[in-house]
Amino acid sequence: MDLSGANLQLDSFEELATPLFDQLYNFAHWLTQNRDEAEDLVQETYVKALKGFSSFQLGTNFRAWIYRILRNTFLTSRKGLKVTMTVPLDFDEEEDGPEAAIERDTPETLLLARSSHELLQKAIDELPVHFREILLLCEVEEMSYQEISETLAVPIGTVMSRLSRARQTLRNQLRPQLQQGAGPQIARGTNHGL
Repeated sequence: MDLSGANLQLDSFEELATPLFDQLYNFAHWLTQNRDEAEDLVQETYVKALKGFSSFQLGTNFRAWIYRILRNTFLTSRKGLKVTMTVPLDFDEEEDGPEAAIERDTPETLLLARSSHELLQKAIDELPVHFREILLLCEVEEMSYQEISETLAVPIGTVMSRLSRARQTLRNQLRPQLQQGAGPQIARGTNHGL
């Protein structure tokens, strides 16, 4: 094997992979909901990506490629298989509900905001993995629908459908808290309101 070619390949891999480390860890942590498992998942992802780097075509979307490796590694793990077996059967199509309006940063509004953040975090954590990953890739990692489609190996229509259902499920989970007046403000008709 040509050692200089191997060094060039390693340098290319490092150049592409290193900037994505924190993003991959965050995604892994959201998927696994466990710090140690997220670290293991990212490490295994990097090992697999480095081993398979020769099959990666330079000039294509490296970010989507490595996210797909992370996702597939998660899905084939014991925890991933267990999580993906739970699929909700009910999708309520209701969209009406009160929205909380917070105007100033008073101690009360700060407490409500913290409470709202915790409610939102808990609701996201309770989403099935196929909804949670779509929300994370779109809202947190700010991937385009095309990038998400490539990452998850699904058509763009499926990305849009899952994202819509994830947001609707999240709204439905948060609706009881909203009706009590302690929930986050949910913007309608935007990509970032959740």
